[in-house]
Amino acid sequence: MSKKAIFAGAFLLVFALAFGAIMAVNFSNVKSLVANSQIDFRTDPPVKAGNDLKGLNDAFIEISKTVTPAVVFIDVTSNVKQNNKNEDKNFQFFFGPDFQMPEDVPQHGSGSGVIISKDGYIMTNNHVVSNASDKGIKVVLSDKREFTAKLVGKDQNTDIAVIKIDANDLPVASVGNSDNVQVGQWVLAIGNPLGLNNTVTAGIVSALGRNINIDGNSYAINNFIQTDAVINPGNSGGALVDINGQVIGINAAIKTTTGYYQGYGFAIPMNIAKNVAAELIKNGKIERGYIGVSIKDVDMVEAKGLGLDKAKGVLVQNVIKGGAGEEAGLKTGDVILSVDGKEVNAANELQTIIGSKRPGETAELVVFRDGKSQNFTVKLKPRTENDVALNNGTEKNNDNESELKTKKFESLGMIVAELPESVKKQYEVDNGVLVKDVAHFSEAFNRGLRLGYVIIEADKQKINSVSELESLISKKVSGDIIVFKVVTQQKDIRLIAIELS
Repeated sequence: MSKKAIFAGAFLLVFALAFGAIMAVNFSNVKSLVANSQIDFRTDPPVKAGNDLKGLNDAFIEISKTVTPAVVFIDVTSNVKQNNKNEDKNFQFFFGPDFQMPEDVPQHGSGSGVIISKDGYIMTNNHVVSNASDKGIKVVLSDKREFTAKLVGKDQNTDIAVIKIDANDLPVASVGNSDNVQVGQWVLAIGNPLGLNNTVTAGIVSALGRNINIDGNSYAINNFIQTDAVINPGNSGGALVDINGQVIGINAAIKTTTGYYQGYGFAIPMNIAKNVAAELIKNGKIERGYIGVSIKDVDMVEAKGLGLDKAKGVLVQNVIKGGAGEEAGLKTGDVILSVDGKEVNAANELQTIIGSKRPGETAELVVFRDGKSQNFTVKLKPRTENDVALNNGTEKNNDNESELKTKKFESLGMIVAELPESVKKQYEVDNGVLVKDVAHFSEAFNRGLRLGYVIIEADKQKINSVSELESLISKKVSGDIIVFKVVTQQKDIRLIAIELS
């Protein structure tokens, strides 16, 4: 090895030792980032809540502790008929020609319920338990105990059902007076949404007396409390509670385009629910009185056409033959202003009052007819099913309709024609004109007139021909209102008020 190489190696060694010594000195004064470090967390509240806010917070906590044990989780097993023949064939390809899908396919659903007695009566929704199979209702309490429940009774028209478990000394919910509920008051929704048991959400009462017509049942009593407290699938049958911890409603539905919460939940008022539950426990079913009329809210156009000073009352669209209303003297076009001294201005208000009565009981009505108020006493009857098979328009028409007179009314947006004898027979009417066309978004269309309806009266005058209708309309001017009495393809009678343009 040369002297130059030895010298260079020695120099590098000395340099490395010197650099290491310098680095060691520099880092010897650096403190550890972990060892012996202390953080003095701030614990003083930056804002002091007022007594009112603190009181509300404490109330929510107390309500949750008190009411949650009285709300149960309900797991339901139901059997659904299997009718898919193609699915049978698919499985036969793998398992042989003798394979068949089972007729009943078990399905699971869930909801909530409110304990209303120490010995195990529980209130819930009809739609939660209505399709349950035998021994298919399981109840889980907040303390994790599980029971198999039996169905005591159910009522589709109010969506209330009662089930029973064999237990004692259960926590019982306190029932409030839903008639005293006001828009804007605080409420809590307690239930088991989306598998999240014992969930509590808060909001306010957004509206009262909502008619949301959940399942299209014309006999349903729709008089819901609306709330913005979060309600989701699984909350059905749970409790809507006021700040006193009293149950004022049974959560039943949501208004949504996604199937999940979008801000609008609905609860059955407790005064309706508790009356139904009490009768279900006593009799196992509901006996409800009916007037035997179809009804709707009155709007401004109808009010003007009927001679009312403002939009009020409930309009009688049709009177069922042989029903209590017909026997009492009610007629199509009557406006019911009050029942038993209580003013009614919505169809669901009238349904709620009458729905609380039994067959044989009476209802005192004040009715507006022909410009004056009249009193009627209606003895309510039980509901009767209409067993008449409706003609769907498939009957052969022997009339040459092309030769029948037609007339277009531009001011209304409709075309009518003389009524063929075959259509009279089909609709079971003796007179009228047939609506041949209705212009989309015309005044007639917007008011509900549709192709295929038969106009039998206009302004309470019987219409026998197109000429008669033309004569009546010719006497009207723009802004006048005509009230038509029509028969639909389903043989329902309706009143439609249309303003001439």
